[in-house]
Amino acid sequence: MGRWLLTCLVLPALCLCFAAATWGQDLAQKGNLRVAFSGALNPKRLPRSGRKPVSVQIGGAITTTDGSLPPTFNHLEIALNNKGRLDPGALPTCRASEIQPSTTAYALQVCGRARVGEGTFDAAVAIPEQAPFPSVGEVVAFNGIEHGRPVILLHIYGTTPVPTSLTVPLAIKRGKGEFGTVLSGDMPSVDAKVGFVKGISLRLDRKVGRGGRAYLSAGCPAPKGFPGAVFSLAKVAFSFGGGRTLRSTLVRNCRAIG
Repeated sequence: MGRWLLTCLVLPALCLCFAAATWGQDLAQKGNLRVAFSGALNPKRLPRSGRKPVSVQIGGAITTTDGSLPPTFNHLEIALNNKGRLDPGALPTCRASEIQPSTTAYALQVCGRARVGEGTFDAAVAIPEQAPFPSVGEVVAFNGIEHGRPVILLHIYGTTPVPTSLTVPLAIKRGKGEFGTVLSGDMPSVDAKVGFVKGISLRLDRKVGRGGRAYLSAGCPAPKGFPGAVFSLAKVAFSFGGGRTLRSTLVRNCRAIG
């Protein structure tokens, strides 16, 4: 059960969550399935030309309009605006074998210099003839490497119903057009009848690495003469068992410096 739980919760998610009320929500719905997407960029004052270190928060809360159990959440994709830059070479790297299995504290002890973010997961375990009970835990993101390629390793650790850890890689790919970086990951197959993901959160923060390079940096795409801009922070897609994919483009604002 513990292995299932974290498998289910994990949505490779650069994953995502519930500070939605703080970040602002964008609702997407297909049939009875609904996702409240959320996202934020900090700080909001950014250079008109060039970039400075930033943190980006992305989240999603999954519900159904009729109270039924949601289908299995099996794939996440997040495309970041091309004014932002993800620089895996700015930090040391960590391998999944170093932190799996382990507690959050041990993972940070071993790979703390490669930490690039953190978050939470929220899920429910369904037991026959009983109401689903909640299960929450921690997510820590590390700058990782897998098969010679850069990834974000999501280390998930929870203690309910039993202590369990799972590490899931998010591939980092080059995007096209307005969105320059794409993060994507698959979740292992799970039977939705025994549990379901309610949400997962991730904040990629402005950890600065060697030589003053920032892991994540961005500028404000405000035209000359304008004090700020409204722009597409990220394009997010959640895919579920049964073929449904819910998408949202998170539009946010920034103020230009210079």
